[in-house]
Amino acid sequence: MAYKITDACVNCGACEGECPVSAISEAEAARVIEASTCIDCGTCAGVCPTEAIEQA
Repeated sequence: MAYKITDACVNCGACEGECPVSAISEAEAARVIEASTCIDCGTCAGVCPTEAIEQA
């Protein structure tokens, strides 16, 4: 089960650098997680200051 980024994202970028498989990228005014690349480690959710990342 991959993680997803909700509308609470403020596009700070804290999660992108923490992803061990580079599944997070910037799109429009927020970050997105490529579900097929995500390994469900949860590292991104742990560093998100707005708690905008949750399991899909």
